[in-house]
Amino acid sequence: MRLIAWILWPSFIVGGIGEAVFFALFDPEDLLIHGNPLGWGRVTVYSVGFLLFWALAAASSALTCLLQRSSDEINRRCPLEPQDRPADCPRHGVGP
Repeated sequence: MRLIAWILWPSFIVGGIGEAVFFALFDPEDLLIHGNPLGWGRVTVYSVGFLLFWALAAASSALTCLLQRSSDEINRRCPLEPQDRPADCPRHGVGP
């Protein structure tokens, strides 16, 4: 649960900042997709924009958490049961 908070809370703040900066520069009614107006209301565009910025920031935070793990943290749990591990495995016969 702590890891989820480490990912979602900072990304929430960054998503809000990203949305504020983006929509300070661009008007939601002037946004086009393939040359056609979106046809959505301002609140809808703001909401979808915030969720997209939040998702992008959350993906960045999650990737950072994944890449900062040490080899000990990654290899702590073996996916195989102790009896199914190869004989030359350093964790052969050791619990999970």
